[in-house]
Amino acid sequence: MKNEIKKQLFAAQKSMLKKVRFLSRHPFMLPVTIFVVIFFVGLALYVSVGGQTVSATDKHVVEVFYDNKKQTVPTRAKTVGDLLSRLNVKVGAKDIVEPSADTPIVEDNFMINVYRSHLITIIDGNDHTVTSSASFSDRSVAAQAGVQTYPEDKIKRAPAQNFLTDGIGEKITIDRAIPVHLNLYGTDLLVRTHTKTVKDLLAEKNILVAKDDTLSVDQSTVLTPNQQVFISRIGTQISTEDQPIVPITQTVEDPNLSFGTTVTRQNGVPGKRSITYQISLMNGKESSRTEIQDVVVQDAVPTIIARGQAISIPDDKTGLMASAGISSSDYGYVNYIVSRESGWCATKLQGQIGYCPGYAPSSFPGGLGYGLCQSTPATKMSSAGADWASNPVTQLKWCSGYAAGRYGGWSGAYQHWLANSNW
Repeated sequence: MKNEIKKQLFAAQKSMLKKVRFLSRHPFMLPVTIFVVIFFVGLALYVSVGGQTVSATDKHVVEVFYDNKKQTVPTRAKTVGDLLSRLNVKVGAKDIVEPSADTPIVEDNFMINVYRSHLITIIDGNDHTVTSSASFSDRSVAAQAGVQTYPEDKIKRAPAQNFLTDGIGEKITIDRAIPVHLNLYGTDLLVRTHTKTVKDLLAEKNILVAKDDTLSVDQSTVLTPNQQVFISRIGTQISTEDQPIVPITQTVEDPNLSFGTTVTRQNGVPGKRSITYQISLMNGKESSRTEIQDVVVQDAVPTIIARGQAISIPDDKTGLMASAGISSSDYGYVNYIVSRESGWCATKLQGQIGYCPGYAPSSFPGGLGYGLCQSTPATKMSSAGADWASNPVTQLKWCSGYAAGRYGGWSGAYQHWLANSNW
């Protein structure tokens, strides 16, 4: 028996050797054979997804802008920082990367911008400070250079015009508001202003001098730094409370950031207001209070958020969305959500990371999401068509119905995803 097996093995090896020698004498046979195999494998995959194609993979095409050039690369890097490291793009301590280095790369045509720091001269009266920064916010540049600014200061950036007086590179000029000590009914308030007279200051701060009030200086008095202005009211009990002013958020649209990407370009700083009440007493106890002054002591510095507007979606994905009847105005919302839910993998079960299975699973656990939009349970998508398990167009049709029914449409679903990282 053993001898027979040995004979069979020897015959198989001899046959294989002949085939290898034959292919070596016919150099076109091997590539043709490989091509045929690849063709039929690709055809099988095409049929398995219902004739639809979608490039679900852990590799993404990313556009990187740095040093006045653009580099487009396919990558399996998981984050912005990982990709920059692989490309050997050095980032200095004062350079800015948008979006941040820890941002995941989850979609194609993802845009990364590296802004290099450059020389900026800060002109603060007679003081000139030369610094290096890539910040878009003038206040942030000053803070990085150790130059303190106040919300009421006016700050302007412009190219340097004169090397001798302005320094080199860009220049930031600070027009200082002067400090004034405003003593309001015994409470000292340090305010800053660009107004010229006491009258203008009172108008700016919305302070009304009532007939029972005494003003320590004439309203026509020209203000000087650290001047003291007293407003008093005799024979009346006064109470003052400070309240914070919450910074507003200003959003700027940036065509150089991918759709849905947001970055903070200036951190907000709370302001402060002082509210003065006149107290009415009855039997020595407060019976009521009346607001007589509401003064903004310090303005709030707004938070500035840049929001990406660049929409560049590969044709294979726009084709699927069009086939599913999705409006082109919603493509950005759909791509944002699907890229983060499944990476455009129609056969992905929740928890499968780093790859896209080539076929649907044999069973669908009820507690796991599945498909492009991670429907939970997966079988809910059967309402959109019998081929729901593998056809991305069928899945997108179901996803559109879900978005409309729960959020009023894809825009509402996108807003919910931004706030909650799910939908």
